[in-house]
Amino acid sequence: MKKITQGWISGFIGVVIFAGSLPATRLAVMGFDPMFLTAARATLATLLGGAVLLLLKQSMPTKADLPALAIVTLGVVIGFPLLSALALQYVTSAHAIVFLGILPLFTAIFAVWRGGERPPALFWLFALLGSTFVAGYAALSSGHTSLVGGLLMLGAVIACGLGYAEGGRLSRTLGGWQVISWALMLSLPIMLPIAWLTWPKSLVEISMTAWASLTYVSLFSMFIGFIFWYRGLALGGIAAVGQLQLMQPFMGLILAAILLHETVSIGMLISTLGAVVCVVGAKKFAV
Repeated sequence: MKKITQGWISGFIGVVIFAGSLPATRLAVMGFDPMFLTAARATLATLLGGAVLLLLKQSMPTKADLPALAIVTLGVVIGFPLLSALALQYVTSAHAIVFLGILPLFTAIFAVWRGGERPPALFWLFALLGSTFVAGYAALSSGHTSLVGGLLMLGAVIACGLGYAEGGRLSRTLGGWQVISWALMLSLPIMLPIAWLTWPKSLVEISMTAWASLTYVSLFSMFIGFIFWYRGLALGGIAAVGQLQLMQPFMGLILAAILLHETVSIGMLISTLGAVVCVVGAKKFAV
Protein backbone atom coordinates (compact mmCIF):
# COMPACT_ATOMS: atom_id res chain seq x y z
CA MET A 1 0.00 0.00 0.00
CA LYS A 2 2.87 2.38 0.83
CA LYS A 3 4.42 1.71 -2.55
CA ILE A 4 1.12 2.49 -4.32
CA THR A 5 0.69 5.71 -2.31
CA GLN A 6 4.19 6.81 -3.25
CA GLY A 7 3.30 6.13 -6.86
CA TRP A 8 0.22 8.35 -6.70
CA ILE A 9 2.16 11.16 -5.00
CA SER A 10 4.97 10.97 -7.54
CA GLY A 11 2.46 10.84 -10.40
CA PHE A 12 0.62 13.88 -9.05
CA ILE A 13 3.84 15.91 -8.97
CA GLY A 14 4.45 14.90 -12.57
CA VAL A 15 0.96 16.06 -13.57
CA VAL A 16 1.49 19.43 -11.87
CA ILE A 17 4.68 19.92 -13.88
CA PHE A 18 3.03 18.80 -17.13
CA ALA A 19 0.09 21.17 -16.55
CA GLY A 20 2.18 24.08 -17.77
CA SER A 21 3.27 22.33 -20.97
CA LEU A 22 0.51 23.43 -23.36
CA PRO A 23 0.33 27.06 -22.16
CA ALA A 24 4.13 27.26 -22.42
CA THR A 25 4.05 25.64 -25.87
CA ARG A 26 1.41 28.14 -26.97
CA LEU A 27 3.69 31.00 -25.91
CA ALA A 28 6.71 29.37 -27.54
CA VAL A 29 5.08 28.87 -30.98
CA MET A 30 4.42 32.60 -31.08
CA GLY A 31 8.15 33.02 -31.56
CA PHE A 32 9.42 29.70 -32.88
CA ASP A 33 8.52 27.35 -35.72
CA PRO A 34 6.83 24.19 -34.33
CA MET A 35 9.44 21.93 -35.92
CA PHE A 36 12.31 23.91 -34.37
CA LEU A 37 10.51 23.99 -31.02
CA THR A 38 10.08 20.21 -31.03
CA ALA A 39 13.69 19.55 -32.00
CA ALA A 40 15.14 22.21 -29.69
CA ARG A 41 13.26 21.07 -26.60
CA ALA A 42 14.36 17.48 -27.16
CA THR A 43 17.97 18.51 -27.79
CA LEU A 44 18.18 20.69 -24.67
CA ALA A 45 16.54 17.99 -22.55
CA THR A 46 18.99 15.44 -23.97
CA LEU A 47 21.93 17.55 -22.79
CA LEU A 48 20.53 17.46 -19.26
CA GLY A 49 19.59 13.78 -19.36
CA GLY A 50 22.91 12.79 -20.90
CA ALA A 51 24.82 14.72 -18.25
CA VAL A 52 22.93 12.94 -15.47
CA LEU A 53 23.57 9.54 -17.10
CA LEU A 54 27.29 10.28 -17.26
CA LEU A 55 27.44 11.75 -13.76
CA LEU A 56 25.74 8.73 -12.20
CA LYS A 57 27.64 6.30 -14.46
CA GLN A 58 24.58 4.47 -15.77
CA SER A 59 25.01 1.34 -17.86
CA MET A 60 23.79 1.27 -21.44
CA PRO A 61 20.31 -0.20 -21.95
CA THR A 62 20.17 -3.73 -23.31
CA LYS A 63 19.19 -4.54 -26.89
CA ALA A 64 15.92 -5.91 -25.55
CA ASP A 65 15.11 -2.43 -24.17
CA LEU A 66 15.69 -0.59 -27.45
CA PRO A 67 12.29 -1.29 -29.10
CA ALA A 68 10.47 0.01 -26.01
CA LEU A 69 12.74 3.06 -25.84
CA ALA A 70 12.03 3.73 -29.51
CA ILE A 71 8.29 3.73 -28.78
CA VAL A 72 8.83 6.15 -25.89
CA THR A 73 10.89 8.39 -28.17
CA LEU A 74 8.27 8.39 -30.92
CA GLY A 75 5.43 8.93 -28.45
CA VAL A 76 6.57 11.57 -25.95
CA VAL A 77 9.80 13.01 -27.36
CA ILE A 78 8.66 13.51 -30.97
CA GLY A 79 4.96 12.70 -31.45
CA PHE A 80 3.21 14.64 -28.70
CA PRO A 81 5.46 17.74 -28.73
CA LEU A 82 5.31 18.13 -32.52
CA LEU A 83 1.59 17.40 -32.99
CA SER A 84 0.54 19.59 -30.05
CA ALA A 85 2.77 22.46 -31.25
CA LEU A 86 1.18 22.23 -34.69
CA ALA A 87 -2.29 22.07 -33.15
CA LEU A 88 -1.67 25.22 -31.12
CA GLN A 89 -1.36 27.16 -34.35
CA TYR A 90 -5.07 26.47 -34.92
CA VAL A 91 -6.61 26.32 -31.43
CA THR A 92 -6.08 28.04 -28.11
CA SER A 93 -4.17 26.28 -25.36
CA ALA A 94 -7.38 26.28 -23.28
CA HIS A 95 -9.18 24.22 -25.95
CA ALA A 96 -6.16 21.96 -26.50
CA ILE A 97 -5.94 21.33 -22.76
CA VAL A 98 -9.47 19.92 -22.71
CA PHE A 99 -8.34 17.20 -25.14
CA LEU A 100 -5.91 16.01 -22.47
CA GLY A 101 -8.92 14.70 -20.60
CA ILE A 102 -9.04 11.67 -22.92
CA LEU A 103 -5.32 10.97 -22.41
CA PRO A 104 -5.91 8.78 -19.31
CA LEU A 105 -8.24 6.53 -21.31
CA PHE A 106 -5.65 5.95 -24.04
CA THR A 107 -2.96 5.42 -21.40
CA ALA A 108 -5.13 2.76 -19.74
CA ILE A 109 -5.83 1.06 -23.09
CA PHE A 110 -2.13 0.91 -23.88
CA ALA A 111 -1.42 -0.26 -20.31
CA VAL A 112 -3.56 -3.32 -21.05
CA TRP A 113 -2.00 -3.88 -24.46
CA ARG A 114 1.64 -3.20 -23.63
CA GLY A 115 1.83 -3.35 -19.84
CA GLY A 116 -0.20 -6.47 -19.18
CA GLU A 117 -2.50 -4.73 -16.69
CA ARG A 118 -6.10 -5.84 -16.20
CA PRO A 119 -8.17 -3.18 -14.37
CA PRO A 120 -11.66 -4.26 -13.24
CA ALA A 121 -14.89 -3.23 -14.96
CA LEU A 122 -15.73 -0.44 -12.51
CA PHE A 123 -12.37 1.20 -13.23
CA TRP A 124 -13.22 1.33 -16.92
CA LEU A 125 -16.62 2.81 -16.09
CA PHE A 126 -15.04 5.80 -14.36
CA ALA A 127 -12.30 6.08 -16.98
CA LEU A 128 -14.89 6.21 -19.78
CA LEU A 129 -17.10 8.60 -17.84
CA GLY A 130 -14.20 10.98 -17.27
CA SER A 131 -13.27 10.94 -20.94
CA THR A 132 -16.93 11.45 -21.88
CA PHE A 133 -16.98 14.78 -20.07
CA VAL A 134 -14.07 15.90 -22.22
CA ALA A 135 -15.26 14.41 -25.49
CA GLY A 136 -18.71 15.88 -24.90
CA TYR A 137 -17.30 19.36 -24.51
CA ALA A 138 -15.15 18.97 -27.62
CA ALA A 139 -18.18 17.86 -29.65
CA LEU A 140 -20.43 20.67 -28.39
CA SER A 141 -17.81 23.32 -29.08
CA SER A 142 -16.73 21.96 -32.48
CA GLY A 143 -18.25 24.96 -34.21
CA HIS A 144 -15.89 27.32 -32.41
CA THR A 145 -12.63 25.58 -33.10
CA SER A 146 -10.52 24.13 -35.89
CA LEU A 147 -11.03 20.61 -37.22
CA VAL A 148 -7.35 20.45 -38.15
CA GLY A 149 -6.32 21.55 -34.67
CA GLY A 150 -8.65 19.00 -33.09
CA LEU A 151 -7.34 16.12 -35.20
CA LEU A 152 -3.74 17.12 -34.44
CA MET A 153 -4.49 17.15 -30.70
CA LEU A 154 -6.19 13.75 -30.98
CA GLY A 155 -3.08 12.35 -32.66
CA ALA A 156 -0.91 13.97 -30.00
CA VAL A 157 -2.96 12.38 -27.22
CA ILE A 158 -2.79 8.90 -28.79
CA ALA A 159 0.98 9.16 -29.26
CA CYS A 160 1.40 10.40 -25.71
CA GLY A 161 -0.73 7.63 -24.21
CA LEU A 162 1.39 5.00 -25.93
CA GLY A 163 4.61 6.69 -24.80
CA TYR A 164 3.36 6.93 -21.24
CA ALA A 165 2.31 3.28 -21.06
CA GLU A 166 5.49 1.97 -22.66
CA GLY A 167 7.67 4.19 -20.50
CA GLY A 168 5.81 3.19 -17.35
CA ARG A 169 6.25 -0.49 -18.20
CA LEU A 170 9.96 -0.11 -18.89
CA SER A 171 10.46 1.99 -15.74
CA ARG A 172 9.69 -1.08 -13.63
CA THR A 173 13.07 -2.53 -14.58
CA LEU A 174 15.12 0.35 -16.01
CA GLY A 175 14.04 3.19 -13.72
CA GLY A 176 11.92 6.25 -14.48
CA TRP A 177 14.53 8.94 -15.10
CA GLN A 178 16.71 6.44 -16.96
CA VAL A 179 13.88 5.69 -19.40
CA ILE A 180 13.33 9.30 -20.43
CA SER A 181 17.08 9.98 -20.48
CA TRP A 182 17.84 7.09 -22.84
CA ALA A 183 14.78 7.87 -24.96
CA LEU A 184 16.10 11.41 -25.37
CA MET A 185 19.56 10.11 -26.24
CA LEU A 186 17.96 7.90 -28.88
CA SER A 187 16.31 10.95 -30.44
CA LEU A 188 19.45 13.10 -30.57
CA PRO A 189 20.73 11.97 -34.02
CA ILE A 190 17.38 13.13 -35.46
CA MET A 191 16.51 16.11 -33.29
CA LEU A 192 19.90 17.86 -33.32
CA PRO A 193 20.15 18.16 -37.14
CA ILE A 194 16.51 19.30 -37.35
CA ALA A 195 17.13 21.95 -34.69
CA TRP A 196 20.15 23.14 -36.68
CA LEU A 197 18.31 23.21 -40.02
CA THR A 198 15.26 25.01 -38.62
CA TRP A 199 17.20 27.50 -36.50
CA PRO A 200 15.43 30.91 -36.60
CA LYS A 201 16.81 33.28 -39.22
CA SER A 202 16.73 36.14 -36.75
CA LEU A 203 16.77 36.02 -32.96
CA VAL A 204 16.11 39.71 -32.54
CA GLU A 205 12.33 39.47 -32.91
CA ILE A 206 11.96 36.49 -30.54
CA SER A 207 10.64 37.62 -27.17
CA MET A 208 12.01 36.66 -23.78
CA THR A 209 8.64 35.01 -23.11
CA ALA A 210 9.18 32.64 -26.02
CA TRP A 211 12.69 31.80 -24.79
CA ALA A 212 11.43 31.24 -21.25
CA SER A 213 8.68 28.98 -22.58
CA LEU A 214 11.19 26.99 -24.61
CA THR A 215 13.28 26.56 -21.46
CA TYR A 216 10.26 25.33 -19.50
CA VAL A 217 9.13 22.74 -22.03
CA SER A 218 12.73 21.57 -22.48
CA LEU A 219 13.73 21.14 -18.85
CA PHE A 220 10.45 20.53 -17.04
CA SER A 221 8.00 19.13 -19.60
CA MET A 222 10.59 17.04 -21.43
CA PHE A 223 12.74 15.77 -18.56
CA ILE A 224 12.04 16.69 -14.92
CA GLY A 225 8.31 15.95 -15.12
CA PHE A 226 8.99 12.47 -16.50
CA ILE A 227 11.23 11.62 -13.54
CA PHE A 228 8.19 11.83 -11.26
CA TRP A 229 5.64 10.61 -13.81
CA TYR A 230 7.33 7.38 -14.88
CA ARG A 231 8.20 6.57 -11.26
CA GLY A 232 4.54 7.04 -10.36
CA LEU A 233 3.35 4.80 -13.19
CA ALA A 234 5.84 2.09 -12.25
CA LEU A 235 4.93 2.10 -8.53
CA GLY A 236 1.19 2.73 -8.61
CA GLY A 237 0.19 1.07 -11.89
CA ILE A 238 0.03 2.59 -15.36
CA ALA A 239 -3.73 2.53 -15.83
CA ALA A 240 -4.50 3.66 -12.27
CA VAL A 241 -2.01 6.50 -11.82
CA GLY A 242 -2.64 7.50 -15.42
CA GLN A 243 -6.10 8.70 -14.34
CA LEU A 244 -4.40 11.58 -12.52
CA GLN A 245 -4.10 13.14 -15.96
CA LEU A 246 -7.81 13.95 -15.67
CA MET A 247 -6.72 16.70 -13.26
CA GLN A 248 -4.21 18.18 -15.71
CA PRO A 249 -6.78 20.06 -17.84
CA PHE A 250 -8.11 21.86 -14.76
CA MET A 251 -4.61 23.00 -13.77
CA GLY A 252 -3.77 23.91 -17.34
CA LEU A 253 -6.95 25.98 -17.80
CA ILE A 254 -6.04 28.06 -14.77
CA LEU A 255 -2.56 28.68 -16.18
CA ALA A 256 -3.98 29.51 -19.62
CA ALA A 257 -6.28 32.10 -18.07
CA ILE A 258 -3.49 33.63 -15.97
CA LEU A 259 -0.60 33.56 -18.45
CA LEU A 260 -2.39 33.89 -21.79
CA HIS A 261 -5.56 35.71 -20.71
CA GLU A 262 -7.57 33.10 -22.59
CA THR A 263 -11.27 32.71 -21.92
CA VAL A 264 -12.17 29.74 -19.76
CA SER A 265 -15.81 28.99 -20.47
CA ILE A 266 -18.35 27.42 -18.16
CA GLY A 267 -18.41 24.40 -20.48
CA MET A 268 -14.68 23.93 -20.07
CA LEU A 269 -14.95 24.07 -16.29
CA ILE A 270 -17.92 21.71 -16.08
CA SER A 271 -16.31 19.12 -18.36
CA THR A 272 -12.99 19.37 -16.56
CA LEU A 273 -14.43 19.25 -13.04
CA GLY A 274 -16.57 16.28 -14.03
CA ALA A 275 -13.47 14.51 -15.26
CA VAL A 276 -11.63 15.27 -12.03
CA VAL A 277 -14.41 13.70 -9.97
CA CYS A 278 -13.91 10.51 -11.97
CA VAL A 279 -10.30 10.29 -10.74
CA VAL A 280 -11.63 9.45 -7.29
CA GLY A 281 -13.74 6.58 -8.63
CA ALA A 282 -10.98 5.31 -10.90
CA LYS A 283 -8.49 5.28 -8.03
CA LYS A 284 -10.89 3.43 -5.75
CA PHE A 285 -11.53 0.64 -8.24
CA ALA A 286 -8.12 0.54 -9.93
CA VAL A 287 -6.97 -2.59 -8.09
